Amino acid sequence: MSLTALRAALGLHPHGGEELLPDAEAAVRVLPGVPVGDVRAAFARLQAQALRPHLPDLRALLDSAQRALGHPQPEAALARWLAGVTGGEVTVRASWGDVVAHAGLAPDGAVSTEVPLAFERRPVGTLHLRAEPGWADLAALIAELLRLARLQAAAAGAARRRVGERQFEALLSGDAAHLPPGEAFMVAALRLDGPSPRSARAREARTAQLDVLCSVGEGFFYRRGVPCLTAVRVEGDGDVAAWLWPAGDGSGAPGLHDALLNATTASFRLGVSRPHASPASAAEALREAVQALTRAPGRGAATFTQPDPLRPLLDSPERAAHAADWQARLRAGDPDGKLAATLRAYLGHVGSLAALAQELNLHLNTLRYRLRRAEELLGGQLSDPAFLTRTYLAFQT
Repeated sequence: MSLTALRAALGLHPHGGEELLPDAEAAVRVLPGVPVGDVRAAFARLQAQALRPHLPDLRALLDSAQRALGHPQPEAALARWLAGVTGGEVTVRASWGDVVAHAGLAPDGAVSTEVPLAFERRPVGTLHLRAEPGWADLAALIAELLRLARLQAAAAGAARRRVGERQFEALLSGDAAHLPPGEAFMVAALRLDGPSPRSARAREARTAQLDVLCSVGEGFFYRRGVPCLTAVRVEGDGDVAAWLWPAGDGSGAPGLHDALLNATTASFRLGVSRPHASPASAAEALREAVQALTRAPGRGAATFTQPDPLRPLLDSPERAAHAADWQARLRAGDPDGKLAATLRAYLGHVGSLAALAQELNLHLNTLRYRLRRAEELLGGQLSDPAFLTRTYLAFQT
């Protein structure tokens, strides 16, 4: 479809001057008998023709914004640029809610525009503009540059995390060279709620989710100038995200918890160790954090307060042999792992069976059937305290 034909069909003057329809879809609705692709292509040419006299100015404007990406603090540079151009107030937030850049003051009568910044459906931050009406489209354009800036920050954070992960693993194996002598530290561990994934694909997705949360915590500490080591590790019956940071940062644990709450709607539990002065006790601090998270409520946090008298038993070779025997018994009649996952959820649940069924997204009768089937395979009843104790030692850590 030619430009002349489109102008005629839309009732526009052949030489232009009128205001175009708001978008190509409006033109498609006005011309239902014309092929949609032709209308969109012709409308795009009309838009380009209308912008043609302003293209040099538009290019110069966007070039100046693009240069901000090369600034050592690109989010701050872009926030200052957008505030200066619009005469408004700009706030850029990280995905965990922290303000990473702020510039300008909102004028009287300002309207608010908030643009989410996302990558592959994963939030990486938000842009909030308070300015006079009419600047929303420019905010959307600059949001793309801010998204790139946030991804640059995320890539730098990923590199730091990989280095930190190696250092964390070294500490856990007893190499204390990566902590200054005499500096106390704390460890936090996070576990996602729900049954352990059985398929390789589900396990990969769970690990990726934990890695994202690792990056949230690492970013929280990095923004405050606090060194942090982080890693995703297998602890007990599942993966956990773990962080290690200097104990002198008093706001570390509460701030980390708040950052995680802001960054995800997933249900998780966070445990925090006591301060430890010896780098050689990193593995013990991680065990304390994992132990503490078992006492945390959903989306809540708990701090380790005192040694668990059961821990020596849970860590003993005798308990490991008992667990291997009973888990093998259950696997014989539970090839897909559903009974084991349900049994672990039951052992860690406080409340009614109905509440547990709802938490697991199961019908109550299905939950009861699985527990009865587990009892049959293991040869006992969960109402028997002795059998329940042995089951706990076999399936719960």
